[in-house]
Amino acid sequence: MRYMVIETFTHGPGPVYERVAVSGRMLPNGLRYVDSWIADDGHFDTCYQLMEAEDPALLDTWIERWRDLIAFQVVPVTTSAEVARRISSGPTR
Repeated sequence: MRYMVIETFTHGPGPVYERVAVSGRMLPNGLRYVDSWIADDGHFDTCYQLMEAEDPALLDTWIERWRDLIAFQVVPVTTSAEVARRISSGPTR
């Protein structure tokens, strides 16, 4: 399953990037980082990360490691092509 993780850096980007430089992403085994984008608004304090995991509990483990610097919103996502396939196959019963 893929997840769009919306991160708000509660103390700005500096402390987040400092920790990444020292400790890496601190991902538990089984949680995979796909890619990320930072809002280019001059503040650089919002990050959109695409993550993959079979077990959603892995996200909770990872979030707990960053909770002191980041507020998180996690949204399960799927591709547009998959949604189109589901819609075209009609309602499920």
